[in-house]
Amino acid sequence: MGAGQGRSRLDVTYRVSLAPSAARQLRKFDPQVRRRIQAALELLALEPRPPAATRLVGGSGEWRVRTGDYRIVYEIHDDELLVLVLRIAHRRDIYKSR
Repeated sequence: MGAGQGRSRLDVTYRVSLAPSAARQLRKFDPQVRRRIQAALELLALEPRPPAATRLVGGSGEWRVRTGDYRIVYEIHDDELLVLVLRIAHRRDIYKSR
């Protein structure tokens, strides 16, 4: 890899943890959607701030990543190397419970 390529952190892997409500939401999805979301969660462990992620305005340091028609809202705790997934929902429903 040349200069500026590869991961920004030296092979640091974050632990991905789901809040109880996010785990419940994930179990409700059909298997195909669940696999797609689980793949996105695995990528967040490697890079919690991918280029496609957006920091939410008005939240308490929450981030959002899109996975098809679904959104994953999460917090990053750099001091603990933790990505805490708060909500997983369809794009039309993700911001209603805020």
